[in-house]
Amino acid sequence: MWKTILRRVLLMIPQVIILSILIFLLAKMMPGDPFTGMIDPTIGAERIEELREQAGLNDPWPQQYVRWVKNALHGDFGKSYTYKYAVTDVIGDRIGNTIRLSLFTVILTYLLAIPLGLYAGRYQNSKFDKAVVIYNFVSFAIPTFVLALLTVYLFGYKLRIFPTSGSVSIHETKGTMGYFMSQMHHLILPAIVQALLGTATTIQYLRSEVIDAKQMDYVRTARSKGVPTGKVFNRHIFRNASLPIASNAGYEITGLIGGSVVIERIFNYPGIGNLFISSITERDYSVITALTLLFGLATLLGTLLSDIIMSIVDPRIRIQ
Repeated sequence: MWKTILRRVLLMIPQVIILSILIFLLAKMMPGDPFTGMIDPTIGAERIEELREQAGLNDPWPQQYVRWVKNALHGDFGKSYTYKYAVTDVIGDRIGNTIRLSLFTVILTYLLAIPLGLYAGRYQNSKFDKAVVIYNFVSFAIPTFVLALLTVYLFGYKLRIFPTSGSVSIHETKGTMGYFMSQMHHLILPAIVQALLGTATTIQYLRSEVIDAKQMDYVRTARSKGVPTGKVFNRHIFRNASLPIASNAGYEITGLIGGSVVIERIFNYPGIGNLFISSITERDYSVITALTLLFGLATLLGTLLSDIIMSIVDPRIRIQ
């Protein structure tokens, strides 16, 4: 298994190279540059052109790409034109927030989706199953930004239960229990919104698999031998029905790292999703390319993680 994982990692190298080329070219094809928006009567066109020359923006694209790759291999993605310090530091200040939000969202999603999908499939056509199906349709139909705005308005501005911006209170001291609790308080509302809207696919997969598994021969055999119904569902049906969920678990975890853009923007949460949008509007190429590469790497790692999780859930399945 470890040899196969190593082969998969080696296979990711040419994928990363192709990805980096596409990211770099697409970033350069964006209209304007970081100095386009410098509207200041005291700065002339000659000075702006001089700044472009100093930043290497007038060099040929292949030369700029090679320079970017060499620096990236040393952990140097350049300097942010907006924040005026290293891109790695800009991202490092925010990536922890996004990771915490993503992990908390995944935990809430599975805590909600697994029991709902399992019991809806087990008690098919019951009132509980119909209620879950209705919830699934509603959660799938509601756009993320609509529910996010409603929760911000209701729980943030009207009831004032949760904060509407930031990741921690400015009054807390870092490293204290109060600081940690403040971080969790800021996480709860955006994580709940993402989890409520992210359960639809998992519930539907699990419900359908449970319904199909109930008709399988091995389930009928177990019941004919007098195996209790609860044990049949827990040890046999649920184990096999969870395979589609396990296959997507890696994508769920890593996908949220780059998929929290809307949530972070609406809740003004200082994560890399919010940073990505602001970098696009400000044409901060250094940050854009680094973040897009990070999102691409997260997707590739999600594929590898899903394969590993699949092999753990079902020993019969091995990475080939």
